Amino acid sequence: MDHVGVVVEDLPAAIAFFLELGLELEGEATVEGEWVDQLVGLDGVRADLAFMRTPDGNGRVELSTFHSPVATGTAPRAPVNTPGIPRLTFAVDAVNDVLDRLRAHGAELVGEVAQYADIYRYCYVRGPDGLIIGLVDDLR
Repeated sequence: MDHVGVVVEDLPAAIAFFLELGLELEGEATVEGEWVDQLVGLDGVRADLAFMRTPDGNGRVELSTFHSPVATGTAPRAPVNTPGIPRLTFAVDAVNDVLDRLRAHGAELVGEVAQYADIYRYCYVRGPDGLIIGLVDDLR
């Protein structure tokens, strides 16, 4: 996999959220022109992008904010079990500590922090624009 892309309304806030989660800002760019229009199937695209790299260097998250054309809808806030609702899950060292830090960036706990035997502590939070983020701590 090359990367996961997420459209957000507030790019600086989303960058801050993912920095707090432990990702590193790899770079930022503005894209526009015919090639972008062709790629996304819209006319007159102008968007700002930020690429965030996971600490292990193996994964990236693309955050994008579209200035044009204007979006005609909003992000879904459907329950976790809705088909097609994306979830991004990250391995963390201490779920409660990460959760506390992310709350300062607007994260909301979806259910509760749950523990599976002596193996995992796991939770889901709503992050930027309602994106569901999993936090999993391997206790082994």
